[in-house]
Amino acid sequence: MVKRPAVAVVIPAYNRRDFIEEAVSSVLSQSFTDFELVVVDDGSTDGTGELVRQRFCDERLKVISERNMGVSAARNRGVRESSAPLIAFLDSDDYWLDEKLSVQLDSMREAGARISYTGEVWYRRGKWANPCSHHAKHSGDIFSKCLALCIISPSSVLMERSLFEEVGRFDETMPACEDYDLWLRIAARCHVDFCPEKLIVKRNGHEGQLSHEIWGLDRFRVAALWKLVYDTDIDDAKRSEALYWIKKKAKVVAGGAKKRGSLERANVFEHSLREADRWLKRLGR
Repeated sequence: MVKRPAVAVVIPAYNRRDFIEEAVSSVLSQSFTDFELVVVDDGSTDGTGELVRQRFCDERLKVISERNMGVSAARNRGVRESSAPLIAFLDSDDYWLDEKLSVQLDSMREAGARISYTGEVWYRRGKWANPCSHHAKHSGDIFSKCLALCIISPSSVLMERSLFEEVGRFDETMPACEDYDLWLRIAARCHVDFCPEKLIVKRNGHEGQLSHEIWGLDRFRVAALWKLVYDTDIDDAKRSEALYWIKKKAKVVAGGAKKRGSLERANVFEHSLREADRWLKRLGR
């Protein structure tokens, strides 16, 4: 019987020829070696997948090419193509420090957690930086801390495969904020371990990032929050918190839509505001 590796590492990549070598190298150089690495080339047109195949020769590495389906589909495909009981994600423009898996595994086991994330350092427009205060990290019951914005970087996550399957994987219908959506669904169900060591380098501010290409990311956060409201596994206290943030974010999006002259979109989010009020009244909040 072939022994399964302990950790599956999934790297989704779309036109990341300038970054992919450093990302893959940072995984293959880990001090913890019992892993499999799946790189999913998501329909790149710049030779990203070919570069990985030519540059690296390691039996732990598998490169899969598919038509462009988006980062959620690529991550989900990478998980399906792997077998390890633990899953780690790495965005193709980020990279890990050599002790990332080793230190995080110890932290996760000590906490008895099903999911863990780590500290990070940002490299933004050619300069090193620490995350802003509103990106502060927390451990334990972090649901309330995850509502305003996404505080968990996909590149920092290590989690049980069974948890990933239970909560429904990444939502492939969401063009952005798919990570915010998944971490919220998880944080609503279980405690999250935060490993404070800064074990990943996260690149920000370069071309090609979704946050630079898509306006009004709160549109997608509102959609993620409504999913929580209708989730029968969520208690009313968490449902009420989600509704509160729907009101805040829908108001911002409606205002932005009006400024752009998109009255139809503004009406959609104003309706969302009214619907959230009705829900809160129904819950006695």
